[in-house]
Amino acid sequence: MSEVSKKSGDVTLTEFTDEGKMVRKIRSFVRREGRLTKGQEHAIEKNWPAMGIDFATEMLDWTQVFNREAPVVLEIGFGMGASLVEMAQAAPQKNYVGIEVHTPGVGHCLMGAEAANLTNLRVMCHDGVEVFEHMIPDGSLDMVQLFFPDPWHKARHHKRRIVQPEFAQMLRKKLKIGGIFHMATDWENYAEHMVEVMDAAPGYKNTATDGAYIARPEDRPLTKFEARGHRLGHGVWDMKYMRTE
Repeated sequence: MSEVSKKSGDVTLTEFTDEGKMVRKIRSFVRREGRLTKGQEHAIEKNWPAMGIDFATEMLDWTQVFNREAPVVLEIGFGMGASLVEMAQAAPQKNYVGIEVHTPGVGHCLMGAEAANLTNLRVMCHDGVEVFEHMIPDGSLDMVQLFFPDPWHKARHHKRRIVQPEFAQMLRKKLKIGGIFHMATDWENYAEHMVEVMDAAPGYKNTATDGAYIARPEDRPLTKFEARGHRLGHGVWDMKYMRTE
């Protein structure tokens, strides 16, 4: 069984054995309202009925959500949503779902989705851990994307990084066999951390054929975070891990 506890803006998912022994914790983040522009507010009001998914403690049926059967790509933490909109526009044969806790980012994403006349994009504004636990069916995702998450670069904060063993297993259950977990970061130390965690995670295989990393796939647009990394002299590292079992 599990319970969710909130403290100082964080969400911690704690799981217990039947004997009451704590076995793991997953840290995520609660919804942050922020200041909406008029355009973002209008975009949410206008487009949420068609593109928004409200949190509920029941599993989604992707065929019903999108009114069709198609591969499902889910992005965790899409920021302002520009790259997510670009990907959905470039691949109309796929269904895209974005989870973001920053309300202005959701509004900005919906503005872009409306401008592009997208019908293959849905968004959620809720804690990702609760969404995965209560709403994402096992074995239903073709890809999970995590691009440029907070690196928590100070050593004492590394435990706050989202990519941890328990997070990898939470995602693995939701991926189809052969599904992909695609990560990207502009912090080399975090890239090394990601590889260390994922190489040790049961049921995954690194798809890289030359070293641990892959070249940026053409279907991942350049983001402002990536451009920032280039300006700071950082490299950018992409990793794709396949669910094998």
